[in-house]
Amino acid sequence: MKRRTRKLIGTVVMLAFVMLYGPLAMALAESRILDAPKLVQTVLYLVLGLAWVLPMFPLIKWMQRPDPDEA
Repeated sequence: MKRRTRKLIGTVVMLAFVMLYGPLAMALAESRILDAPKLVQTVLYLVLGLAWVLPMFPLIKWMQRPDPDEA
């Protein structure tokens, strides 16, 4: 598979993931985090804000692989 095709597929997957993760994180924050102390809220918002990046690393690595004919 060409890198250009992998990038297209990866971009669509990333957008779909973020569109699902965003509302899920907001719902979790709205239902659970509001009752927590301010320091805990801050840490949890940071974790929720950055947690979507971790599952994207393998996808980005896959997207950036060189084409078989380039190696």
